[in-house]
Amino acid sequence: MFFLRNYKSVIFVVFLLIVAGVMLSYNVKYDTGGGFFRKIILEAAAPAENALSFSIKSTSNAWQRYIFLVGLEEKNKNLNKKIDELEAELILYKEGYLEAQRLNKLLALRNDFNYQFISALVVAREQASLSKTILINKGSVDGLKVGMPVIAPPGLIGRLIDVSWHVSKVLLLIDESSNADAMLQRTRLQGIIRGAGFRGGILKYIIKNQDVKAGDTIISSGMGGVFPKGLLIGKVSYVEKQDNDLFLKIKVAPFADFAQLEEVLILVSEEKKSK
Repeated sequence: MFFLRNYKSVIFVVFLLIVAGVMLSYNVKYDTGGGFFRKIILEAAAPAENALSFSIKSTSNAWQRYIFLVGLEEKNKNLNKKIDELEAELILYKEGYLEAQRLNKLLALRNDFNYQFISALVVAREQASLSKTILINKGSVDGLKVGMPVIAPPGLIGRLIDVSWHVSKVLLLIDESSNADAMLQRTRLQGIIRGAGFRGGILKYIIKNQDVKAGDTIISSGMGGVFPKGLLIGKVSYVEKQDNDLFLKIKVAPFADFAQLEEVLILVSEEKKSK
């Protein structure tokens, strides 16, 4: 609308100038007097020329502003595109950094035990509320067998219960069907830890007159031949003496974050080898 108004103004002013110019030319050619008519024409033409100059200048300024805004919009698009690219790169760098941290923890855990390990990635999780299992991307062709212990920082997380050629299923310690021989690190009292879902676990068969405190560390006892001795499991989060029960009620908070498992190690044998 702004350009249309300016356009009409320019047309009108140009028209006036043409008329004035014609009259001026006529006066120059035929005026033999003192040039009074010519002076009138000049006086009339001056405002018209001024209006034309102002209109042209306004139109030019408006066009320059338009060109500037178009260029600014294009720059903004390019900047936003660059920001998106940098954010994507930052996400990749952060993911690589977090992966490196996890792998360093796995390596440190691996060096703590005199075992041969096979590393694997978690590829799926069991979604059923009563079943706490994961699938890993290694199987019998990699040397895995049912019953092998599985660890992740900072310690024990479960054992293999099903092995195919390239995929295996891990029963997590927090599964309600899971049982593992365990002991209190401070007092060496031994019991069995049973899974209690994502609430953690329950340490069973500790007589109620024994010394158990919240915060006590629980490790694998090595009994039963399934799990090696000394693997970190969790810590005591709650202790209760019940009058009608011979044993303490002990709740255990696992050290491992079972909801965020991504890489694991499978303990293959006691012979230490590089793999």
